[in-house]
Amino acid sequence: MTGSVALVGAGPGDAGLLTRRGLQLLEEADVIVADRLGARTVLAQLAAEGVHLRAEVIDVGKLPGHHPVPQDGINALLVELAAAGRRVVRLKGGDPFVFGRGREEQQHCEAAGIPVEVVSGVTSAIAVPAVAGIPLTYRGVAESFTVLSGHDPVGHLPGGRDHTVVLLMGVHTLGHSAHVLGAGERRLDCPVAIIEDGYGERQRVTVGTLGTIAHLAASRQVRSPAVVVIGDVVALHTAD
Repeated sequence: MTGSVALVGAGPGDAGLLTRRGLQLLEEADVIVADRLGARTVLAQLAAEGVHLRAEVIDVGKLPGHHPVPQDGINALLVELAAAGRRVVRLKGGDPFVFGRGREEQQHCEAAGIPVEVVSGVTSAIAVPAVAGIPLTYRGVAESFTVLSGHDPVGHLPGGRDHTVVLLMGVHTLGHSAHVLGAGERRLDCPVAIIEDGYGERQRVTVGTLGTIAHLAASRQVRSPAVVVIGDVVALHTAD
């Protein structure tokens, strides 16, 4: 009998933001193939709250620059487990389809005849700024936003500081991103916020401008995981 795969978004790392369907699938799973960010934190929180999950947990988490299980290996593992008749939950940080390579995993499973369910999660691009009181849109301030990976080029972005920019995985390229955006319509005085470890024990907010944020981040030793928000909406943030 062929099993199944469910791609479940764990959200930004708070079990309270896990969907009811996501929790149901975790409780029914034979195997959980878990990411590092968000996913393992949610599993730990559920255990601390007395939620018993009988599933075997396989850690395929990635660290920056260190991928102990490459993506091809993850794809093959999902097929192997489901082909053996097991109900598999691929627990992914944030949302599976927002910089999560979820569709790649879904396509690989489907090509092998494995049924796949996708359960959306709360992406950190929206949830983490919210804990700092930063909306991505606000009447009269910003009506649109763009979410980018820190590895993506930022020079082509539309609009000015009224178009909010959210950078995920953007700490290591922050200096370059700030320089490029500051040289454009947004200018060097455009507000910037970095929210580290959103929903975690190390949660911290650093606020500056495109002209100062790289220096501030270095002096405060800002570390990943962090979400960078650029635009006038940053001025609405809740002070620490």
